[in-house]
Amino acid sequence: MSYENILSTTTNGITKITVNRPNKLNALNKATIQELHEAFKAANKSKDTKVIIVTGSGEKAFVAGADISEFADFDVENGGKLAAKGQEILFDYVENLSTPVIAAVNGFALGGGLELAMACHFRIASTNAKMGLPEVSLGVIPGYGGTQRLPQLVGKGRAMEMVMTAGMIDAAQALEYGLVNHVTTEDELIALAEKIAGKIMRNSSVAIKGAIKAINANFKDGIDGYKTEIKQFGKCFGTEDFKEGTTAFLEKRKADFPGE
Repeated sequence: MSYENILSTTTNGITKITVNRPNKLNALNKATIQELHEAFKAANKSKDTKVIIVTGSGEKAFVAGADISEFADFDVENGGKLAAKGQEILFDYVENLSTPVIAAVNGFALGGGLELAMACHFRIASTNAKMGLPEVSLGVIPGYGGTQRLPQLVGKGRAMEMVMTAGMIDAAQALEYGLVNHVTTEDELIALAEKIAGKIMRNSSVAIKGAIKAINANFKDGIDGYKTEIKQFGKCFGTEDFKEGTTAFLEKRKADFPGE
């Protein structure tokens, strides 16, 4: 599939999705959000994809926010619909994918850009990364899950400060906060993401899918994460991956998981 605002390539089990609007600092407009949905959906369905890496084109930005020109004249109803649609087709969608998603944050990740990174299963950053939720400086609040995911990742107090001040933090502070897992140079960012992806791909994709569901359940209202874990744990015993994994362990060899 061809896209106008993103790039998507698959090599050796890794699909790299790149927001490709460098002249707009990779800002998210409606078309880009829709294309990202389609690319994530296709990668998640593909048997050739074991891990997804999402990043931004150019040296300046991962995603520098939403395209403000698209909603500057919205009313209350349209504003609510904008947030609901975006969360449904991209941000919540990415969070609940069964394929692991790594955000490789290069440069600015602001507003919707940081919200996209936070929807991914975990994040790594280059040393030049800057992250923040500046929405209150525009008279709105984060609307793509930022007020929910940021406190989960960095704690309530730090999230309150970041949102209220509309300020940015650098990569070192993001690492200290637990917002990102690793920090590396710009040149090594994708290589590190691919290295981590390689470690993930050595394991059972079926078990990883269950683990994602169980971990996410802990953050959903009205859902008992422990019960979800028990259910997903039990389901593993009916998989070919479980048979292969336990057999390989007992035979003292490396497992070759069929992904079933």
